[in-house]
Amino acid sequence: MTAPEFRFDLQATDGQARAGVLETAHGPIETPIFMPVGTAGTVKAMTAAAVKQTGASIILGNTYHLMLRPGAELVQEMGGLHRFMNWSGPILTDSGGFQVMSLAELRKLDEDGVTFRSHIDGAKVRLTPESSTLIQDQLDATITMAFDECTPWPATEAQARESMELSMRWAARCRTAFRARPGYGQFGIVQGGTFAGLRAESITALTDIGFDGYAIGGLAVGEGQEEMFRTLDYTAPVLPADRPRYLMGVGMPADLVGAVQRGVDMFDCVAPTRSGRNGQAFTRRGTVNLRNSRHRNDPRPLDESCPCPACQDHSRAYLHHLIKAKEILAAMLITWHNLTYYQALMQDMRAAIRNGTFDDMAAAFHAEQVAGDIPLRD
Repeated sequence: MTAPEFRFDLQATDGQARAGVLETAHGPIETPIFMPVGTAGTVKAMTAAAVKQTGASIILGNTYHLMLRPGAELVQEMGGLHRFMNWSGPILTDSGGFQVMSLAELRKLDEDGVTFRSHIDGAKVRLTPESSTLIQDQLDATITMAFDECTPWPATEAQARESMELSMRWAARCRTAFRARPGYGQFGIVQGGTFAGLRAESITALTDIGFDGYAIGGLAVGEGQEEMFRTLDYTAPVLPADRPRYLMGVGMPADLVGAVQRGVDMFDCVAPTRSGRNGQAFTRRGTVNLRNSRHRNDPRPLDESCPCPACQDHSRAYLHHLIKAKEILAAMLITWHNLTYYQALMQDMRAAIRNGTFDDMAAAFHAEQVAGDIPLRD
């Protein structure tokens, strides 16, 4: 069977918010979409089948972590990451660029690439635009990300410019190294910190190179929601309308709603899985801390409208007990719930955009979040 062309069809807009479908070799992706993070070839505490049941259509893997363990060559030998982890849908792989920033004390950066000290055993590891692109090919990533330097925050305009311009030179090398094949795509990453002029220059450089999609990098690194939204206000509208727009590393539910409202199509974040392992659940009425003693004898479900097993099969009291007893099932159930909530939120936004009611949906979302969780009363 011939793989479909990698193509983005923008099907509806409501203000700046967009709804569409991204066709890929591993299936279609309805946007806006949230991608669960499967850094090391697994979404923590979840099976691939469970992730699919949450409504997720695409997940994220990480070049840096998979190249160290188990190794890109082994994954390729095992038939690629899809077969290796038993996930048949699309996979987007981060290029390792974020580690250039987050592991700064373990790396040396130069024009050609980055030399890391492995966080596992201290061994020297080299990543360049070409090797990062090759590794993602070996992993069989549906969407390959360009290798960049994620500009840290805060940064001066001079520092942000130097970082952005290096990332643009690397982006051109990544595009040359990318092996085009039907249904596969490569995204460039916009950098420039919180400086409008630098962001515009970065977009011009990337669109001149020509990518299948465009990511907005260098946000969610400490600048705060207000500054992030301000940066999106002048960045997202300038990106090509006929290509998907991906905001990297974002975010909390309110971040997703605000970013979709500003024209973003794709997201990833560890928040729902990390919070699930720490006893925090995202619901329509805000975040619920299931470690709190008020849940000890609460017979209610976590969220009566949620179809996940945590809500359909168990009480808050049981989830609280699992957390206090340090049972692995707690992380599994609450992660399952959080990912289901995130996918339901994205589905609601897609429907609202198509119905032309996004502002009403966003207002209702914020009102419910402000109302807060209702404790059990006598």
